[in-house]
Amino acid sequence: MKIFIGADHNGYQYKQDLANALRNAGHEVIDDGNVSIDPNDDFPQFAGKVVNDLLVDDDKDAKGLLICGSGQGMCMAANRFKGIRASLCWNLEEARASRNDDDSNVLCLSSRYLSIDEAQSIVVTFLQTPFAGAPRFIRRLQELDQLT
Repeated sequence: MKIFIGADHNGYQYKQDLANALRNAGHEVIDDGNVSIDPNDDFPQFAGKVVNDLLVDDDKDAKGLLICGSGQGMCMAANRFKGIRASLCWNLEEARASRNDDDSNVLCLSSRYLSIDEAQSIVVTFLQTPFAGAPRFIRRLQELDQLT
């Protein structure tokens, strides 16, 4: 699976660790984050890069992964883009539900409130959970796409 990943300075080390684990698991990882820690960077630039790359990519199964201190900023930034369904997940159940029910295509994580082991488990669950495709879920996604 192709995964676009980005993080601000708060999530930089998580980005590095998660990207390495994903590559070792056989995923194609595109790093849309900084190449070094910059305490003055801002999360919107990395959220924008990841979601723009995701939206224009030919691989419709590709996913995005965004990390910042709380995860909230990345999630808010990503969800400003039409076609993006970013979910802030803090446990396996949320990761599963975000994919199964809402066909989330971007996972947002907190580097401040999750251990790296918790984050890795959430990522695996997110990537392995298919969208259920129930008619009510499809209807709701269509309604989301109609919002302006």
